[in-house]
Amino acid sequence: MSGITDPVADYLTRLRNGQQARHRHVDVPASRLKRAITQILQDKGYIRNYLNIDDGKQGLLRIYLKYDADGNPAIRDLRRVSRPGLRRYVGADDLPRVRNGLGIAIISTSRGVMTDKEARRLHIGGEVLAYVY
Repeated sequence: MSGITDPVADYLTRLRNGQQARHRHVDVPASRLKRAITQILQDKGYIRNYLNIDDGKQGLLRIYLKYDADGNPAIRDLRRVSRPGLRRYVGADDLPRVRNGLGIAIISTSRGVMTDKEARRLHIGGEVLAYVY
């Protein structure tokens, strides 16, 4: 049996590979955490849109990728920070700044998944899931 041990890393890898192959969209197995991350990526303009597809099981997320006029992907780098073998937690005063504020850090907090800027504004810390720029 080959189960996925890190669903968030698999999600980020599917996005990264889809953009490298210049696909219009990628399909990812859905979960509440992945939906929250996808909503953040759409709100910040890194993806065009996404759909929830009900397949009778856990469902799929169809994520429509975004490119500029030259065909370059909107997401330059997508990096997993916290992983199952080494979790990365930060306090409210130690929230990371990605590319000096040009990118975003996705943080899982007690109030849900949010960007580093929102967590800084609410003064709460949490687990750093990924960096996006």
